[in-house]
Amino acid sequence: QVQLVESGGGLVQPGGSLRLSCAASGSIFSINAMGWYRQAPENERELVAHISTGGITRYADSVKGRFTISRDNAKNTVYLQMNSLKPEDTAVYYCHALIITGLSSWGQGTQVTVSS
Repeated sequence: QVQLVESGGGLVQPGGSLRLSCAASGSIFSINAMGWYRQAPENERELVAHISTGGITRYADSVKGRFTISRDNAKNTVYLQMNSLKPEDTAVYYCHALIITGLSSWGQGTQVTVSS
């Protein structure tokens, strides 16, 4: 099993920045790719950013140029640097790990609120 713990959420003004962290533990050797999803009230969970074991990244169109996903394999940690935040970025952000078996593991979520 893989356990994921997110941190770094909070309240920020529009135009501000936050960095989310996701620390993985457990059967980390079984992780294929990792990513960040978000879910706003009354919306479905959506992919924000994704990074493969080889470092290939993919972003939702709405965050391209503003968010950066990175991965520190030595620390088993994935980061999401969020710049130029907008009110529409407000959501609960979830860390996700795709296991080599095809199963998924999810973190508990961290709230990001962008408001003046």
